[in-house]
Amino acid sequence: QVQLVESGGGLVQPGGSLRLSCAASGISFSYYVMGWYRQAPGKQRELVAVSTSGGSTNYADSVKGRFTISRDHAKNTVDLQMNSLKPEDTAVYYCNGRYIFSAAGNYWGQGTQVTVSS
Repeated sequence: QVQLVESGGGLVQPGGSLRLSCAASGISFSYYVMGWYRQAPGKQRELVAVSTSGGSTNYADSVKGRFTISRDHAKNTVDLQMNSLKPEDTAVYYCNGRYIFSAAGNYWGQGTQVTVSS
C-alpha cells in the first residue's frame, strides 16, 4: 500500500521559515519524481517544486530563491524548506510521487496546512 505522509505545516509570521517533510512508503523511491504542490482557497492546485532521483530540481517562479526541495533516499523522504514566507504562500501543501515509467503511478499525500500571517 502506497502512503505519502506529510508533516511540518503550521502558522508562521511573514518572513519566517517552515520545513515540510513527506515520508513515502510502499514505493520504489528511486523510480519516482517527488514533488510538492499547493492549493490556496479558490485556486487550482499548483506545482511548487519537484525533484528527480538524479538530483534535478524545478521550482515555481514564485518560490525560487526562497524554497528548497531535498530528498533522502535512505529514509524515503522528501522535504521542502521554506524561507522568507509570504502571506501568498498560505495554502494546503501536498506531497506527490509520480512513477517515471507509468502515468498510472501517481500518488498524493493528505496535505498539510501552511498559514503565513501576522
